[in-house]
Amino acid sequence: MGRTVLVTGGTSGIGRAVAARFAADGADVVITGRRAATVEPAAKELGVRGLACDATRPDEVAALAAELSGPLGVLVNAAGGLPATAPEGTPPLEALALQWESSLSLNVVGAALTTAAVSDRLAPGGTVVSIGSIGAERRGGSYGAAKAALAAWNVSLAAELGARDVTCNVISSGYVTGTGFFGGGMTEERHQALVAETLLKRAGTPGDIAETVFFLASPGARHITGQTIHVNGGAFTTR
Repeated sequence: MGRTVLVTGGTSGIGRAVAARFAADGADVVITGRRAATVEPAAKELGVRGLACDATRPDEVAALAAELSGPLGVLVNAAGGLPATAPEGTPPLEALALQWESSLSLNVVGAALTTAAVSDRLAPGGTVVSIGSIGAERRGGSYGAAKAALAAWNVSLAAELGARDVTCNVISSGYVTGTGFFGGGMTEERHQALVAETLLKRAGTPGDIAETVFFLASPGARHITGQTIHVNGGAFTTR
């Protein structure tokens, strides 16, 4: 068996594609998700190990770290998502607070907790990759602000782990199809508008992101760290 790879949010979308890419290379892959009901079937289908863990809960992250053994070669922080919606009738400021706290918890705190919990297991030559978003720099609201914070945190993490020969990078993804990110909110009109923003005139796929993660964890990327890598078909340049 090859190196050990931990992928949070590995049950679907980008995280699942990342897990599949490393598994195909012979890695010992562990995926996580918030619910055992989704983790177990995904792990079986991928032929990897699955552990239920809500990355925003310190107790569950500590339990996850205790389940791992031996050195960790790659950590991929793919868990995240859009903020929670307050129940109807919630006072406006309370609803706003919930939105921002949820965005930060899902997209920054979870990555920071997971990374801290397994940091001592990261082997020299190891890699941490966190999944960010083009929304960090383009009309992203609380979600985009959280992804911007993720990128800022990554720079300090890279400085902290660099002396141990561990690289740390963020991938700024754009519009990616084949995920549950938009729920039922994606219309054909919006799809076409997002595709039109790209220079390549196509939406991204989970596989596009997975291949970039795989490269960042390869020997050829050992001098790339502390960076935000844009993988969004050039959409970032058209704002």
